[in-house]
Amino acid sequence: MLMRLQPTERLRTVRIPGRAVLDNISARLIAILALAAATVVVARVGGAADVGVLALLRVVPGLFGVLAACGLPGAMGYFLAGPEGTARRLWPTILAVLAAGTALGTAAWFVLLPAIHAILFPTTTTLVMVLAGLSVATQLPVAVGKSSLQGLDDLKGSNVVTAAEEVAFLPAFAIGYLLGLRGPLLLVVTLIAADVLVAAGAWLRLGHRVHARGMRFLGRPDRPLARRVVTFGLLGQVGGLVGLLNLRLDFLVLGSMAGPGPLGVYAVASKFAELVKLPALAVTWVTYPRVARQGAAGASRDVARQLPWLLGLGLAVAAALALAASPLLPALYGQEFAAAVTPAVIIVAGLVVSPAGGLASGFLLGTRRPGTNSAVLAVGLVVTIVLDLLLIPSQGVVGAAVASAVAYLVTDLTLLGVLRRLMARAR
Repeated sequence: MLMRLQPTERLRTVRIPGRAVLDNISARLIAILALAAATVVVARVGGAADVGVLALLRVVPGLFGVLAACGLPGAMGYFLAGPEGTARRLWPTILAVLAAGTALGTAAWFVLLPAIHAILFPTTTTLVMVLAGLSVATQLPVAVGKSSLQGLDDLKGSNVVTAAEEVAFLPAFAIGYLLGLRGPLLLVVTLIAADVLVAAGAWLRLGHRVHARGMRFLGRPDRPLARRVVTFGLLGQVGGLVGLLNLRLDFLVLGSMAGPGPLGVYAVASKFAELVKLPALAVTWVTYPRVARQGAAGASRDVARQLPWLLGLGLAVAAALALAASPLLPALYGQEFAAAVTPAVIIVAGLVVSPAGGLASGFLLGTRRPGTNSAVLAVGLVVTIVLDLLLIPSQGVVGAAVASAVAYLVTDLTLLGVLRRLMARAR
């Protein structure tokens, strides 16, 4: 039987505390700083080629795992915090989906290995590619463990994993270097070692949380429940892929039309402006499991109360970054990147509503509407494609910035419009 929340518990669980959001932002900032430090170290030791290999090794094997597991990490918040969170066979079902996804993702990597090697990793050895395939099985448990802790309301544990994902790379790299490893082999071994370390810590903490709730990992999976988990994850994963395209499609279009110089300027501007998205991401993932516990009807009132201060937060962060862009970007990157200031300010202006949009995404995910969230993100992608093709040929970097800013605004305002209708219906 599913546990019913008492009114006082409902009120407590749905409210989105500023401290939780700030803690999540802090964890993400630590991860960003650790990633920046790791990139500098790899660049000093192995040069630009190793930096490129590292970027691909961080993304491509993990993408294989998440897709093969049907977006399982994104589904954990709803199924652990929502109405099925106390289902007796929930954890055996989750572990079955995780095991199947790990096996399928790893197998798909090895089937496609010749093509992946030739297209993405032409300078690496076969041994490195084999180890990269094994890293599919180490990256997915980290992602699932982190999202599971979030779903169980262990925000501290989830934040530690978020930061540790990147922080663990540096000591593992140092040990591998001292042992004589070099180049891509050093990178892939370091990534696997860091993943194993972080995943072990995450799942040990998760095990304590699960057993404290009187639940068990072992048992017979529930097939209907597995189908519901997979369906939710797939619908949410569509939104993740659409969001990634929306975030980086302008890079591809600008690079193909204007060349590497303007693309480098735009990349700096875009990365700087996207700091505004940190509060939005934090709000989404703090809100999501809390709304899942509460349900749409109970969450609507408190969610509505959060909107004014989130709109104010977006305005304050955007204003601060817009003012900092002119002195900071040339000082950090060199005078030639003074050209990044204007596009950075334009993109920042388009992200001013993003924290409130993050709340809307959390509400949609928490009320079992991942498909609706993905559909809204697809609207933004269409805007990006149309404006990129219209503006980049004549306006270059500034045109790409305008396209991104408008797409972000359209996406966030559409999310808020959908949120408003759903809350009115829930009441």
